[in-house]
Amino acid sequence: MNEKQLFIMHSAQGFIAALDQSGGSTPKALAAYGINPDSYSSEEEMFSLVHEMRTRMIKNPAFTNKHILGAILFERTMDSKIDGVYTADFLWENKGIVPFLKIDNGLAEEADGVQLMKAMPELDKLLSRALNRNIFGTKMRSVIKEADENGIRRVIDQQFEYAVKIAERGLVPIIEPEVDINCPEKTKAEKFMLEEINSHIKDLDAGTKVIFKFTIPDIPDLYSLLMTDPHVVRVVALSGGYPRDVADEKLARNHGLIASFSRALSEGLSIHQTEKEFTETLQQTIGTVYAASIT
Repeated sequence: MNEKQLFIMHSAQGFIAALDQSGGSTPKALAAYGINPDSYSSEEEMFSLVHEMRTRMIKNPAFTNKHILGAILFERTMDSKIDGVYTADFLWENKGIVPFLKIDNGLAEEADGVQLMKAMPELDKLLSRALNRNIFGTKMRSVIKEADENGIRRVIDQQFEYAVKIAERGLVPIIEPEVDINCPEKTKAEKFMLEEINSHIKDLDAGTKVIFKFTIPDIPDLYSLLMTDPHVVRVVALSGGYPRDVADEKLARNHGLIASFSRALSEGLSIHQTEKEFTETLQQTIGTVYAASIT
């Protein structure tokens, strides 16, 4: 584990940029950027276009470690290069931004009001590649759609089972049990989820470090006590489908909670913008997300 990167993720001010759109979400990300499906005819072309979009963001002068602590990459992005340098190395060496990798294979079918992660039979190989690419940590996402205690318990059990394996390899796992913003009993689900997390975290080895990524809670500062646990490097928040201004406003009510936005971060960016327009839009977005993250 890179101790300098660990210090940044634990103590510096800023937020995490989620640049990890995968196969299922890439067409939507490209469409929002102004590239329609009829602009590409293969998966390879699609991923090439999204890498160009991510590269444009990462290389932009507004995208700096003054506001951005880390960036979450998709596997293909990790294996791609920016100016001849692998993306994770470019982020760290040129920008001073800590690289993470999305590792899950997507979501299983809903049962008990939740969607677990699909099995990851190639996890060990992927973690080895991540270490070779100088990745600091990983991210894996489950979804909670109902306040079903059995379902929530299964989500947290699975997340911690993988988190322990990841931490044993020297990487810092981002545990992401997303509570759907449309969950009918969102507050109840969040409270029970936190109880389950607290019951698991006490069993971690003393040196194990984790990051949590949550939907912004309905009860402000719900995760404040969790932030003080010695195992917890940081607690971050996804935008969850809220418009960016709403997400920023909700985030600002939660002291110590920082953003890890994806769609909300790229909101308003377009392939048709001039570099000046692109920079101004990105700069404004980064500024508002940063301001909400340092409360």
